[in-house]
Amino acid sequence: MTQTPVAPPADDKDWTWVLERPCPECGFDAAKLSGREVPAIVRDAVVAWAGVLARPDAAVRPEPLLWSALEYGCHTRDVFSIFGARTRLILEQDEPTFANWDQDETALTERYWEQQPSVVAGELAAAGEQIAVQFENVEPDQWHRVGLRSNGSVFTIDTLGRYFAHDVVHHLWDVGAKSQIAD
Repeated sequence: MTQTPVAPPADDKDWTWVLERPCPECGFDAAKLSGREVPAIVRDAVVAWAGVLARPDAAVRPEPLLWSALEYGCHTRDVFSIFGARTRLILEQDEPTFANWDQDETALTERYWEQQPSVVAGELAAAGEQIAVQFENVEPDQWHRVGLRSNGSVFTIDTLGRYFAHDVVHHLWDVGAKSQIAD
């Protein structure tokens, strides 16, 4: 049994600013993007993640307080699922409020560090394709439907998609990989 690693400090930043200006870390500029471009970004990221998770050191943390590529891959897989659920809520309900998601608690509960990279790669690919298809199927009159984060941040399907795309690209940057399509 692998010992539980030290949890990195919680990221409690409100990242919604990425909708207005480029990320100074990864360089992604969500403001120059349309939600219609999300499927291509997701599919490109899935290909990149397959390579990242095939690295022999995928489960090794570069520093004790930084997630390994495996842990980031697990998180990205779960991001695909969470944002897929949020997109469905916006499509099915009028102005739904998204449940809080404690990503750090999920990492501990799901024991990200113990998961198998090849299994995670397959799960990430399946979840990625599911959300890519969701965004492909958004009808023109649905892009402005609204959903609310529990802190009051307002998203349309378009802004949720652009916010989500930043997260996808940023986590590739976190592990030293690059999205080919999001440059």
